[in-house]
Amino acid sequence: MTGGGPSTPSQTIGPFFHFAMEAMAGGDVVAPGTPGAVAVTGTVLDGHGEPVPDAMVEIYQADPQGAFPPGWHGFARALTDGDGRFGLTVVKPGSVDGRQAPHLEVNLFARGLLQRLATRMYFPDEEDANASDPLLAGIGDRAASLVARPAPSGLQFDLCLQGPDETVFFVW
Repeated sequence: MTGGGPSTPSQTIGPFFHFAMEAMAGGDVVAPGTPGAVAVTGTVLDGHGEPVPDAMVEIYQADPQGAFPPGWHGFARALTDGDGRFGLTVVKPGSVDGRQAPHLEVNLFARGLLQRLATRMYFPDEEDANASDPLLAGIGDRAASLVARPAPSGLQFDLCLQGPDETVFFVW
């Protein structure tokens, strides 16, 4: 509790958030080993750079043609582990509407957050598309916080809640 006053709703969520979210987590957009599959791993960090061990990362994405056809399963959720790490398997989406660079819509849920935090993850091998994406262009040099980094087994996309490396979050 801060300031000695009554607890806020964000402070009362307690240790039950992660436990309650376990039933909602799971699944990948595509199975590992699927042609075109990409492993996305990351760490959720708080404002002190400490891992957040009880968060849930949710992604939604277009198919490889940039569409959302009937029956397309472009949705997955993953819980962070004790070290704040998460992992999902996706397939690289196509450009949505021909203007937006290929990206994943990312939602972050965690104790202390009454509302989800929304952001995007862009692909590092799409330099030209990223340079012309209207959303990335609108956030200037902070756009780098939305571009994943190549990693030995796929892509690394860390989510930082506060501080100098804070991820850009949006209100949708």
